[in-house]
Amino acid sequence: MDLGARPLFLAPMEDVTDPSFRYLCKRFGADMVYTEFIPADGLIRDAAKALKKLEIDDAERPVGIQLYGHLIEPMVEAARMAEAADPDLIDINFGCPVKKIAGRGAGSGMMRDVPRMVEMTRRIVEAVHKPVTVKTRLGWDDASKNIEEIALRLQDVGIAALTIHGRTRAQMYRGEADWTLIGQVRNNPLIRIPIIGNGDVDSGPKAAEMFDRYGVDGVMIGRATYGRPWIFREVKHFMETGEILPQPSVTERVEIAKTHLRKSLEVKGDHVGILEMRRHLTNYFKGLPDFKATRLKLVTTLDTDELFATLDYIGKRWGDYDLSEAVPAPLSHEL
Repeated sequence: MDLGARPLFLAPMEDVTDPSFRYLCKRFGADMVYTEFIPADGLIRDAAKALKKLEIDDAERPVGIQLYGHLIEPMVEAARMAEAADPDLIDINFGCPVKKIAGRGAGSGMMRDVPRMVEMTRRIVEAVHKPVTVKTRLGWDDASKNIEEIALRLQDVGIAALTIHGRTRAQMYRGEADWTLIGQVRNNPLIRIPIIGNGDVDSGPKAAEMFDRYGVDGVMIGRATYGRPWIFREVKHFMETGEILPQPSVTERVEIAKTHLRKSLEVKGDHVGILEMRRHLTNYFKGLPDFKATRLKLVTTLDTDELFATLDYIGKRWGDYDLSEAVPAPLSHEL
């Protein structure tokens, strides 16, 4: 698929990149989005939560379905099920550092068993017709940064692209992402597939630097999108003009929040749609003074009319307040 020059990717994030958030990020310029990651075991058991995550909409395209698991046969079966949902690609998660995932050999835990990682990928590539991509990290820890070897071996079994998060599993989300190894992989003359860089990109200048300095084929943005889906607009504007866009006004944030809420209600119904919007709504308005009582309304009401009325009130009460310096703190949701 042609994503154009310097494409931007929305990272898969558990409890964040649901259909309504993906829809919003697409509207703001994300060139490629991914589902939340889906457990292979859950799909095979017909677990409702896992099956729900397979639902995608044409407005999101191109969209990838991301899978994780530690056993080869269930992952192959899950990949076939994912393909039936008709995504543009299937992505394998070899990067999640969370203990309950990595500790049992899935996610970044697979980096401790490279032969199994390669064999699992080979089997999935052979089992489906859609392109298969992989997201992973630099290595398990500082003593085993084996991403160059992994990249070449995964390329050899047929993946279409590789996303690299610039930290080891041991780092989790601490410290700064190291893009030097990502650049080494990209500039290895034996590498023929696109390499997408990921980690700590939170502005237009940072994204442009990663493209220019390391030559990556794409940049994936994860935690910086949380409470800030318009970051894709910011980054693209900077790369096109060299200008830094101001943060949206409170009035614009209210309209963004309403759009997001409407989509969530459309996709998930009133009750679940409201519950799962709570984490997003409060983040849109971080930094407003005297906001405690209003925030409480946003996270407690189960009435759609009251929720929209509260958003309207925010626009009237704080419409002129300057939130240009208010950027939500990133969370450790990135996979």
